[in-house]
Amino acid sequence: MLKPENILDAGIEVVLWLQQFSPALDLPFKSLTFLGNLEFFLVFMPLIYWSVDRRLGARLLILFLISAYVNAIAKVVADQPRPFQYDSRVKPLVHAAGGGLPSGHTQGTMVVWGYLAYETRSRKLWIIAGFLMIAVPISRLYLGVHFPTDLLGGYFLAGVLLALYLRFAPTFEAWLVVKGVIWQTAAAVIVPILLISVSPSVSRYALSACGTLLGFLPGIALERRWIRFCSAGNFWRRSMRFVAGLIILLGVWLGLRFAFSGWEPASLFRVIRYAAVGIWGALGAPWLFVRLGLANTE
Repeated sequence: MLKPENILDAGIEVVLWLQQFSPALDLPFKSLTFLGNLEFFLVFMPLIYWSVDRRLGARLLILFLISAYVNAIAKVVADQPRPFQYDSRVKPLVHAAGGGLPSGHTQGTMVVWGYLAYETRSRKLWIIAGFLMIAVPISRLYLGVHFPTDLLGGYFLAGVLLALYLRFAPTFEAWLVVKGVIWQTAAAVIVPILLISVSPSVSRYALSACGTLLGFLPGIALERRWIRFCSAGNFWRRSMRFVAGLIILLGVWLGLRFAFSGWEPASLFRVIRYAAVGIWGALGAPWLFVRLGLANTE
């Protein structure tokens, strides 16, 4: 019978084989891994929501945040070391904290690009998605922060979440539309709070995802009630929306990080910080776009 340590030992050999090409391939693999980082999605998600397709962007962000929450909880439950922690021969070429199983970069890349490709039915996007769903996970092996089994865990969870989301999310969304803004806002507040209640000290990543949901979901309900901004428009208007909104979003994200530094309880202020980011993205930015004439109303 194959023991867990035998599987990890085999994974170490794969990582060491890839790292023989370091430092020659460090830059391309670090660039690829950035496409699975929080900083990338902090820019990419608003781009879709504000400047490409509002409905698609909202659904995509909700799926991504649910996936991030599930991944954070799964890492705590699995409690598996990373390759550089397991074997000193492995060089950690980027910073990585927390458990390794399942791979968050693998899971996040698959749910985001898989969902975009499925919804748009674009052959070009399927090609891009296929490349990224392979290349980003491999970059995590090369950089010494994941075992091959971590990647498999990320693929598995992503597949399950994608299947469930595509099957049940449209039905739940239609039900909420019929119920009206009061039910929508109540559900948008209660669901993230319930998720937070079971993970107050589990993971800062889980709290970040829940905090963003706590701001974004009520923001969507209120935006549909009061503003109803339209993400269509010419290239100039779409570009200006993205630039103006992103500057303020990054200001909120970085500003509150600095302002809340050292405050306790840290988990509470993390939730508040990310809730502020979420409500700006869903409600504050669309209001500003309409007021500045950068977006029309539906």
